[in-house]
This record gives sequence, C-alpha cells and structure tokens, in this order.
Amino acid sequence: MPTAKKVKKTADPDDMRAEYDFSNAVRNKYAGRFAKSTNVVVLAPDVAEIFKTAKAVNNALRSQLTKKPAQKASRRITRP
Repeated sequence: MPTAKKVKKTADPDDMRAEYDFSNAVRNKYAGRFAKSTNVVVLAPDVAEIFKTAKAVNNALRSQLTKKPAQKASRRITRP
C-alpha cells in the first residue's frame, strides 16, 4: 500500500529569524552606484529578433558611429 506524502509546511514570509538584525540597515545604500554603472536599453520585439545578443547590438551601433562627435539635441527628447 502506498504511503501518503508528507506536505512540507512553508514558513510565513513575514516571519523573521531572531538572529537577523536589520535595525541599522540603510535602504538603497548602493542604488546610486548601481545606477551610474548600468545603462539598460529595451529593444522593440522586432529588433530583438534580429539582434540576439548584447554583442550584436553593440557591433551594429559601433558601425554607425562616425569620428565626428554628435551634435547636441536642441530640444529635450521625451520617452513615448
């Protein structure tokens, strides 16, 4: 006769072990440093189908660069 499976009781996510002390924690301590070194660009789905890797995207963008520096935009560009 098969034995019944024991159901594993999951811990309540709101329960915190006594040995964890976050009383001196600082929220978002490294957020500024992370933001400076991260530049995320989201590709449209049709573009992402063509450029499968970050390396492919970077190579395509580098091929479009010229030795002449880009001119600054005369107006502020807004996100759609």
